[in-house]
Amino acid sequence: MSTTAPSRWESQRSFDELGRPLRDLTFTVVDLETTGGSAEAGSMITEIGAVKVRGGEVLGEFQTLVNPCAQIPPFIAVLTGISNAMVADAPTIESALPAFLEFAAGTVLVAHNAPFDVGFLKHFNQQQGRSWPGFEVVDTAKLARRVITRDDAPNCKLSSLARVFRSSTTPNHRALSDARATVDVLHGLMERLGGLGVHTLEELQTFSARVSTAQRRKRHLAEGLPHSPGVYLFCDDARRVLYVGTSRDLRTRVRSYFTASETRSRMGEMVGLATTVEGIVCATALEAQVRELRLIAEHKPRYNRRSRFPERMHFVKLTREPWPRLSLVNRVLDDDADYLGPFSSRKGAEKCLAALHDTFPVRQCSDRFGKVPSRTPCVLAALGRCLSPCDGSVDATTYAAVVRLLQDTLLRRPDEVVDAINRRMESLAADERFEEAGVHRDRLAAFVRAAARTQRLTALSRCPEIVATRREDDGRWAVHVVRHGRLAAAGVIPPGADAHQFVAELRMSAETVGDAPGPVPAATAEEMEKVLRWLESEGVRLVDVEGEWACPVAGASRHLEVHDAVSKSRRSLVPFAERRDITTVHQPAR
Repeated sequence: MSTTAPSRWESQRSFDELGRPLRDLTFTVVDLETTGGSAEAGSMITEIGAVKVRGGEVLGEFQTLVNPCAQIPPFIAVLTGISNAMVADAPTIESALPAFLEFAAGTVLVAHNAPFDVGFLKHFNQQQGRSWPGFEVVDTAKLARRVITRDDAPNCKLSSLARVFRSSTTPNHRALSDARATVDVLHGLMERLGGLGVHTLEELQTFSARVSTAQRRKRHLAEGLPHSPGVYLFCDDARRVLYVGTSRDLRTRVRSYFTASETRSRMGEMVGLATTVEGIVCATALEAQVRELRLIAEHKPRYNRRSRFPERMHFVKLTREPWPRLSLVNRVLDDDADYLGPFSSRKGAEKCLAALHDTFPVRQCSDRFGKVPSRTPCVLAALGRCLSPCDGSVDATTYAAVVRLLQDTLLRRPDEVVDAINRRMESLAADERFEEAGVHRDRLAAFVRAAARTQRLTALSRCPEIVATRREDDGRWAVHVVRHGRLAAAGVIPPGADAHQFVAELRMSAETVGDAPGPVPAATAEEMEKVLRWLESEGVRLVDVEGEWACPVAGASRHLEVHDAVSKSRRSLVPFAERRDITTVHQPAR
């Protein structure tokens, strides 16, 4: 596949990537005193205190009492020392809040238990009809819980932390004093975190004790990666691939593994083992997704949980022999048989097989019969669930008619199975045999999903080539060449380039893909489904289609929406509704 030129962002480093050094930022440390614990419940602010600091130096202070226009509860007055008489001549929040916001403009807000203080400020700001300035916020209480141990302090209250960091101000439930104490706590926490490699605001905000120091110090592994879509591979010191992932922005995504935004414990273990990260730039997001699948299947990384074994698939096969039957198989052969699948689990395949056997009385034995068999009938024949060709109970013409109907159900119209199982579910539900009805519902669901999947994959795989394009979010046109369901080439038309020539050259350089039997001949089912989702997404234009890309008009897809709605309630046994047929033939743009 072709790749694009390096992104124009590759030569620039964003603030998110570089980080903003803590020593260069201005912080406004704020504290409030209130009449209660909830602004929504009617509590009011009685005092605002704030200290503005930068690089360890105090730049200014803000303090004002606030008239709550209501009586201060006695226990609050005792706790804070703020009485009704003290606030009688104080400004109301309507004038105090704008003054504070002007003082704090352009800074990072800091508070101990920030949701409380910032929540009050936001509440009254909204009440006054103003838009919130969008401050970035640091919560020293939250930060302390990640840094302070029981050996340091019994808890993370401001008074306890002030003692730990030897604050020059003792918290006393007055806003300015508590804000000054919080400044000392903030600086103490920064000093500790600096020893752990936390030097920027972004690192401070995402710091977590779950991210080890060794893990955080591996941020340099992302430095050589570009801001481009692609695939990344974490490798250990023996060059073994540990994990494969994909992203629209390789550098930003890989950096996230070294911060608290990555919460999966197994990923922390993986990063601890990794010594290098390899990036593969891709032309488009779809190419990146497909490359990821192929690399996972190739390397089978221990820390990837999905897509590692695409070869472990199951199919339901309608055999080609004098007396055809349904069989579970693990691969598709070039034997002119019909296949339904693939299924990712044998259990799903067995449910689908049961749904078909419930509807069509074809033989279920695995014996090989001649054209004129002469054997003893099985139990299923006695139960009326098998036409019993083994003892001559059915002639070849009648049996072949049933097989043709079964074949049509597999490949084109699933109505026979849907109607038969719906009738059985209705009967069982009427007799209040809900558990049995639920079993048939699950079988029907497995069949409908498998039939829809098979029909969609088969339609795509039969097309020797599809060329499609779409304008991406950045305004450029992405082009994909798909051959027999496999992504053969991907590219982005450069600005000012001749689009027709670019597409022609991309087609010439695309991978050669040959046809093969079955619904997934040239690519895995997962890859084909990603390609299909892109081809069917909004804005895609078909440049050229070689062959006919079309799904059956009466195919299984028309039942999926109804089934999914029914399945939202696991106890629901409502039969599938009839739906109007929709033609799904795809034509190239003219």
